[in-house]
Formats: sequence, structure tokens, C-alpha cells
Amino acid sequence: MSAPVQLAPRLDLPAASALATTLKEHSDGELVLDLSDVKHLGTLCLQVILSAATSAVEAGRSVSLINVSDRVIDQLRVMGMTPEAVARGRT
Repeated sequence: MSAPVQLAPRLDLPAASALATTLKEHSDGELVLDLSDVKHLGTLCLQVILSAATSAVEAGRSVSLINVSDRVIDQLRVMGMTPEAVARGRT
């Protein structure tokens, strides 16, 4: 199992560029995203995460989201997503 990528507490518009850079740096092996600190997940950062997950899945790599709080699950639900759907990418 690859070392989890610890995500920032607030994933909003200002965080999107740094998030994209961080995820590009973890483009080898399994992609494990640790959301234990996340309190806010905005739409743009969700798109960044979904894009990284899609690329990983298409490359045959596994993707998992761990330590997802109920609050973040509710935010995902409002956007029509679940942690499992994000981990599957857009496939």
C-alpha cells in the first residue's frame, strides 16, 4: 500500500492548484487519499480529485479514499457523488 496523501482541511478554489500539483506528484502506484483533516470539499477540488482518480484507474492503478468524515460524505452527496464513485473515476 502506498503512503496516503494527506489532504488539506479546506479544499476550495484557492486550494485547487496546490491539490493538482500534489496529486501529480503521486502518479505512481496506488493512490490513497486521506481525508481525515478535510472539513470543506468544494466542487473544483472534487473535479481535481476525480480527474486524478480517473487517470489512475485508466492506468490500472487502484484508488481509495480513507478517513472520510460524515461531513465530507454529506458534501459529496450534495454534489451527486460518494467516496466509492470518486475512487472509480469517471469510468
